[in-house]
Amino acid sequence: MDVVSQNRCFDGVQMVCTHPSTCCGTDMTFAVYLPPQAEDGPVPVLWYLSGLTCTHENAMTKGGFQEHAADHGIAVIFPDTSPRGEGVADDEAYDLGQGAGFYVNATRAPWASHFQMYDYVTSELMGLVLDNFPVADRHGITGHSMGGHGALTIALKNPDRYDSVTAFSPIANPTQSDWGRKQLSAYLGDDESTWAEYDASLLLDELGWKDSILIDQGAGDQFLDLLRPEALATVLTRRRQAGQVRMHPGYDHSYFFVSTFAGEHVAWHAERLHG
Repeated sequence: MDVVSQNRCFDGVQMVCTHPSTCCGTDMTFAVYLPPQAEDGPVPVLWYLSGLTCTHENAMTKGGFQEHAADHGIAVIFPDTSPRGEGVADDEAYDLGQGAGFYVNATRAPWASHFQMYDYVTSELMGLVLDNFPVADRHGITGHSMGGHGALTIALKNPDRYDSVTAFSPIANPTQSDWGRKQLSAYLGDDESTWAEYDASLLLDELGWKDSILIDQGAGDQFLDLLRPEALATVLTRRRQAGQVRMHPGYDHSYFFVSTFAGEHVAWHAERLHG
């Protein structure tokens, strides 16, 4: 692992690192914020998964998580959204290929040789973080849009590994959305039965969650029809699952929305990770 940059931030440290990835078959970049409390001992970890077209940098610079993480004594990890580089498959469309990994393990050519983002986030990068930084093996996960989809599906499938989950404007029902059907068919093939394990609404209906779930959604989001938050809200109600889907009038899909509610999400995770 190489440290690309390191900056003092709210009395903690904001770092950007690169490393060769076995899962993705290329070099990967991620960012990590260590709060000042990490100087005295291991701190819990909040994973933030970004959305379409983003890299590790977008939420690191626009999300406003560092100040809240410093207040609550939590490290924040910002992975990239896909493998990148020469020899990595791509597509001309912004919503497929590099920048659009959808946090799945691809099984179909030409994507399968690099696009193993599910294993990368849940196993390889987690192991690297635990081995190299002063963090405890206690994890929360959140994300925005495609990253919200990733956070929900990853947590629901791994309740023994993650203690808390929230999402900002998640792609909540990708098997029934153009932000999902296109990508899942490309990465996994045309057998729709294989898509269900990457659909948060279907997974929640099947598996439930051990605690409460927090979803924040802008009611003025220009992509609302693609995100389908109503599907997730319906499952929460039908299962009587503890959770909130909060619709915020006037808010759109931007990082202005994310940064507005970042503090509440960090506090949500801190309550569960420190508890």
